[in-house]
Amino acid sequence: MAYPPNSPSVQPLQRVRLWYGLLLFVMVVFGLRLFYIQIIRHDHYRKAALSDQLRQYEIPAERGIIRAQDAGGTVPIVLNQTLYTVFADPTYIEEPEKVADSLAVALGGRAADYVPKLTREGTRYVILAKKVDKDTKNKLLAYKYPGIYAQEQSYRTYPQGSMAAQLLGFVNGEGQGTYGVEEALDSQLAGSPGELKAITDVRGVPLAANTDNISKPAVAGKDVTLTVDVAIQRLVEDAVKAAKEKTKAQNASAVVIDPHTGEIKGMANYPTFNPAKYNEVKDPSVYTNFAVSHPIEIGSTMKTLTTAAALDQGVIGPNTSYYDPAGYTVNGYRITNIEEDGGAGQRDIKDILNLSLNTGATWELMQMGGGNINSKARTAWHNYMVAHYLFGQKTGIEQGYEASGYVPEPKDNGAGINLTYANTAFGQAMTATTLQLGGALSAVVNGGTYYKPHLVQRITDEDGNTTVKKPEVAKQRVVSARTSTEVMSLMEYVVQHHTFYPAFNHKKYLVGGKTGTAQIAKPEGGYYDRQFNGTYVGFVGGKDVQYVIAVFVIKPQLAPGLYAGTAAAQPLFAQIAHGLIDNSFVTPKN
Repeated sequence: MAYPPNSPSVQPLQRVRLWYGLLLFVMVVFGLRLFYIQIIRHDHYRKAALSDQLRQYEIPAERGIIRAQDAGGTVPIVLNQTLYTVFADPTYIEEPEKVADSLAVALGGRAADYVPKLTREGTRYVILAKKVDKDTKNKLLAYKYPGIYAQEQSYRTYPQGSMAAQLLGFVNGEGQGTYGVEEALDSQLAGSPGELKAITDVRGVPLAANTDNISKPAVAGKDVTLTVDVAIQRLVEDAVKAAKEKTKAQNASAVVIDPHTGEIKGMANYPTFNPAKYNEVKDPSVYTNFAVSHPIEIGSTMKTLTTAAALDQGVIGPNTSYYDPAGYTVNGYRITNIEEDGGAGQRDIKDILNLSLNTGATWELMQMGGGNINSKARTAWHNYMVAHYLFGQKTGIEQGYEASGYVPEPKDNGAGINLTYANTAFGQAMTATTLQLGGALSAVVNGGTYYKPHLVQRITDEDGNTTVKKPEVAKQRVVSARTSTEVMSLMEYVVQHHTFYPAFNHKKYLVGGKTGTAQIAKPEGGYYDRQFNGTYVGFVGGKDVQYVIAVFVIKPQLAPGLYAGTAAAQPLFAQIAHGLIDNSFVTPKN
């Protein structure tokens, strides 16, 4: 049956069709929106949803411990102490004033100071306290406040106190190794942090069954065993402290090296600091290991090396005699000796070291050039300083902030290069560190092999796999074996003709050495008249040299008529050498 368009029976049917069309349109819109959200923008909205429930932590790695040698075994000198960092996630804090009151009770401080941290916007991580002990942490977490957490953190502790502080360095507040071994081996000591990602409920409690949880364990740092002997280290530290205080010097440093391996048995400076309280230090310069980071002009200790170079080239012999005029004029400047040298006269090689003749060292340099200071002499001497003794370059020892020192180039620069090189022959116009001086002499007295100075004996990972660091040859044929024997004899002669208290027993022990008094250079050029550094380098042993000892004393305050080398460095060397002998570290000849 047909109805007119405006019939009352047609209108209900049209309304049904209209509502049906509208409903269908809405369903299509919702469907398209769901497709856009769930398919096209799935990752975006998933991350947005997780942002309120995902907690992400870095799991700190246990830092490797450091050991040293002690009576045939090893002893830890750096360990780890477990403390806690208390932090808040402000998005979960429901009653900040109440939580702040509890924090003040457990951690100390004022509750009012915690409220801004608990209500901070735009962050999920606010540190409330560091280095919290276990009991305090447990007391705080017992309140069970949502959004309050504690993270385990490892801190360095030092069972030997401040011993070897500058050698070791420290770990700063960001967990980074700083200075010393801690900096040089930071990547190995630090290990690799782990990672924890967890989906939580509204209170921040992880949902254990959630597939989005990720846990990556931390890899512990490697343990390091040093070559340093604890007893020798204490001996050296006591000696440098006594020397610094006795002479009122600015600084004192000493190094004890095994010349047959390059192992550092002791290395110390004074003043020093307590690494457990590094943040309380007012003068950051004490952080640096002076023995490796502060090169100075080494003075007359260089004469042992100048003599070795001349002997090794065959331009002089150990018994060579020569006429010493007590003064040479080079590039218009006069090179002279100290008043006690006895003036002009016939001299031999022993006198150059024993009387510490600047003119004698200058004469040796002349012999390298055929009788004059010239290009040949400068080139030959430069070759020994740089290519044999390895001055002017880092040793590569496991220390932060090692310095290279300085050696002038031998080419004629139009600025009195011959005078410069005459000065280098007796340890001025060039610089080296305590370690570099000790390393160079070690190569001269051990038969001619330069072993790279090192502090690490072995490294062990968390699975117990150990890598032993073998002696590494940095330079062979530094000098000949014959030259080595000749220089040792000359240095023994020097010690035998100087007064030591107590005296050395030369029938049982090899003891040789050489003093150095170096004028201190002015920044604008030239030297101060009454400011000196004292240096000494020597060895001690039985049938063979067992230890080389190098010491620096910076700006000692001296009585009139005294010299920095004898008044400051010589007693320091003697105290260490006698200590090694008296404590049975040196095997006697018979």
